[in-house]
Amino acid sequence: MKSQTHLEQVGEKPEQEKQVQEKLAQEKPVPFLNLQAQQKRLHDQIWPRVQAVFQHCQFILGPEVGELEEKLARYAGVKGSVGVSSGTDALQIVMMAEGIGPGQAVFLPAFTYTATAEVPLVLGATPVFVDIDPHTFQIDPQNLKARLQAVKREGKLKPRMIVGVDLFGQPAPWDELRTIAAAEKLFLLDDCAQSFGGSYKGKKLGSQADATTLSFFPSKPLGGYGDGGAILSDDEEKLALYRSLRSHGEGKTRYQVLRTGMNGRLDTIQAAILLAKLEGFEAELERREKIAQAYDKALQGIVQTPVRVAESQSAWAIYSILAQNAQHRAAIQESLKAGGVPSAIYYPMPLHHQPAYKSYHDGVSLPVSETVAEQIMALPLHPELTEEEIARVIKGVRG
Repeated sequence: MKSQTHLEQVGEKPEQEKQVQEKLAQEKPVPFLNLQAQQKRLHDQIWPRVQAVFQHCQFILGPEVGELEEKLARYAGVKGSVGVSSGTDALQIVMMAEGIGPGQAVFLPAFTYTATAEVPLVLGATPVFVDIDPHTFQIDPQNLKARLQAVKREGKLKPRMIVGVDLFGQPAPWDELRTIAAAEKLFLLDDCAQSFGGSYKGKKLGSQADATTLSFFPSKPLGGYGDGGAILSDDEEKLALYRSLRSHGEGKTRYQVLRTGMNGRLDTIQAAILLAKLEGFEAELERREKIAQAYDKALQGIVQTPVRVAESQSAWAIYSILAQNAQHRAAIQESLKAGGVPSAIYYPMPLHHQPAYKSYHDGVSLPVSETVAEQIMALPLHPELTEEEIARVIKGVRG
């Protein structure tokens, strides 16, 4: 016999309970991302930093940018970092530094955000899409090897770069990717836009590849209040080149132009905000992990919960579950919506099926990416979630 709900115990009928739940859903929906609550909690840390910028008025490459670069590098365990205007510009600056361009192939997962594929095309190169692991959603090393060999056999493109994406907060398979990149003499780039704060084999993400790019988009684990990004590296010559490229290719002085660059600088105000948020970053990561564990425990057997990458710690930028199929996913989303709980789909279409990229794809089927896109959905996960909101998310999934 099912246990009675509290409302039934006090004499309410199920229909009345439903009405109460509907009213709660309308009046107090669960936020997918709650920046208002975050700002309120961090107000006393953020505003003194922002006010300091308005006092010195060095809005472009002010002292906070250099301070943030130093702290990001120390956190990730690398020699240096370069603050830039977005995660996309971080990718572009690294690829520009490597001379990525026409006739060259850049290998990247088919299941990720568009920016990873967009940048090679902007530079005239060709993205080669690789399938993913069905459990972790990270790039599949075996499929990568097959895709590399296919491109080499065809002979139309020269392989130049592998981009591993640390998807949803978890690390890509860096040991295997390093081995492949070394054997093929390819530059290895870590697109860590979603996963700064995560770790792999006891080391924070940021030093696993030849260069690492970050995004500080507001929804990221370490997010600003606007666009921003950074590049991490142990190569001091490359760091100097990245700094030049982010500022129109300038040399030792502003009007010495050494190369074609771009306007890709990180705003000082964003650096100030990130400095304040970095102080409590580890505590937020711990909260994210606790919420993920709560979801894991309550949703096992209902849906496929995220499979952890071995010997790693996720930053939990996104908590994605797998439904049985598209219809099951739609039913879960409807149940969540009825309880005032939002959901999202990252990503509803793999990149090789996107209109912008279809003509560049060689037509090879990437079945895991295609299937996952029909089943995956993300639940709210951020440090501001209350226990009551977590319970509502769980209830919505369980139906």
